[in-house]
Amino acid sequence: MAQYKIPAVYMRGGTSKGVFFRADSLPADPVLRDQILLRVIGSPDPYEKQIDGMGGATSSTSKLVLVGPSSRPGCDVDYLFGAASIEKPVIDWSGNCGNLTSAVGPFAIAQGFVKAPQDGIATVRIWQANINAKIIAHVPVKNGEVVEEGDFELDGVTFPAAEIRIEFLDPGGSEDGEESAGGMFPTGNPVDALDVPGYGSFHVTMINAGNPAIFINAEDLGLLGNEMQSDVNDNAGLLKKCEAIRAHAAVRMGLAATAEEVTTLRPHTPKLAFVSLPTGYVASSGKTVDPKSVDINARILSMGKLHHAMTGTGAVAIAVAAAIPDTIVNRLVAGKAADQIRFGHPSGVMAVGAEAEQRDGAWVVTKAIMSRSARRLMEGQVFVPSSLDPQRT
Repeated sequence: MAQYKIPAVYMRGGTSKGVFFRADSLPADPVLRDQILLRVIGSPDPYEKQIDGMGGATSSTSKLVLVGPSSRPGCDVDYLFGAASIEKPVIDWSGNCGNLTSAVGPFAIAQGFVKAPQDGIATVRIWQANINAKIIAHVPVKNGEVVEEGDFELDGVTFPAAEIRIEFLDPGGSEDGEESAGGMFPTGNPVDALDVPGYGSFHVTMINAGNPAIFINAEDLGLLGNEMQSDVNDNAGLLKKCEAIRAHAAVRMGLAATAEEVTTLRPHTPKLAFVSLPTGYVASSGKTVDPKSVDINARILSMGKLHHAMTGTGAVAIAVAAAIPDTIVNRLVAGKAADQIRFGHPSGVMAVGAEAEQRDGAWVVTKAIMSRSARRLMEGQVFVPSSLDPQRT
């Protein structure tokens, strides 16, 4: 029988790529929906190549996005993000992808969910359904269509494109206008001692900002902070230690009951990042990163491996943590303005900022701001075996 086909758009957003769908193009049943999406992306794949799917066999390219009109007051579209495991039959819907967020606005305009001005900047109000947060995208348009070409350069992306400005509103963990479980700091502390069986105790910052995140000093992992992907991803013992820290921190943050549950069912969040004072290195592009050009070095692990650049929500978490006194990040950047922090990552340098203020003696971050770019790579239909056709099942 003919394969089952689904309208889709393949898009780059920031330093990630994913398959974008209108929410109404997929079954409402989440079990059947996930079976279809896993087949689209090419997972699970014991070869870890995703040859028989749209995935690119990395955490940055095994991603899925669903967008539809929003019934929520003050929002234009609802956006749901799925991080597909490459080797396991799991899609983690627990967090957002900050990089692909930059492509949601252009997709929403192209699909007719948002009416753009004839020329200028279109404002797209996005409800991020994974983490219950509002995001504002400022998308350039000309002649009523999204502008994709431009001169904005983003380390980790080879070609320049048009700049899209993203505002993450109340990134400290509010939920639907109310305080989420645990708030910005689930433990109530900017720094905690975390006991990890078999590895010892580590001082970490556990924070809800963009996504749940964990920050640790690079030296506490025996690292310098200027490591590249091969330095980390080829070290099985280091990856195992990092996953143990991530899993036990997630339990401490109230995100799961056991560390085993985190490793098995929640590979996408929280993210573990290690930071250090600036140290020079040669980025993956061949460009030398001068320590004088950055405020800190930062590296983040995603889906069990070191990310090739920096996740968008990781950048948000860096900005938020930098703005709050006494976090691991803040201690490294103390005295620098939080409205723009420059940090070095494996692909180069990135800038991100946060707006913070004190309310009743407590620090509150009202928004985090960063710039990205996005581009359509292909649009049409994706195909899956007819056995997954909802009309037949």
